[in-house]
Amino acid sequence: MPKRSLRSGALARRGELTPAEVASLSDAVQRRFLSLPEFAAASTVALYSPIRNEVETSLVAREALRLGKELLFPAVVGPELEFRRVAALSDLARGAFGILEPQGEPRHPLTADLIVVPGVAFDLFGRRIGYGRGFYDRALHRMEGSGRLVGFCYDFQLVEEIAGEPHDVMMDLVVTEAAAVRVKKI
Repeated sequence: MPKRSLRSGALARRGELTPAEVASLSDAVQRRFLSLPEFAAASTVALYSPIRNEVETSLVAREALRLGKELLFPAVVGPELEFRRVAALSDLARGAFGILEPQGEPRHPLTADLIVVPGVAFDLFGRRIGYGRGFYDRALHRMEGSGRLVGFCYDFQLVEEIAGEPHDVMMDLVVTEAAAVRVKKI
């Protein structure tokens, strides 16, 4: 299926979720992630601020802070993503595209042990379709295969295979409410 069709179909289905469904499914995704050995071992975790019914991340953020882990969130700076430290969720304020962003000091993404990435769709090989602007692809391309990149999505957003492009960043792990998928290597 072409990326454009897959993107529009997944966005439409995600858009149909009720607030109660988003809360329930997001809770399941986050709890599955929190149970992973990768989360337990991580000292620095990067998350995202969800928009348009994306999987919520606040449970993971609160647990990371409670455990004393360093927490990073991205901010859009021109055409790039810049990761910044967050000491509390109240440090986030509306930024580019109306998304909650941190105001703290910048950190290089390579300092993160895990980077949780949103997406419109993912496949079993770790390929990801985003909104098409390439922010995450540009920011994280050098980290592919490092075991650090984790996609969050609902089970209906995980498909068998997406036709990838060279600039697409590949996930190491994809977490849904139903499973934590360690991606197949191509």
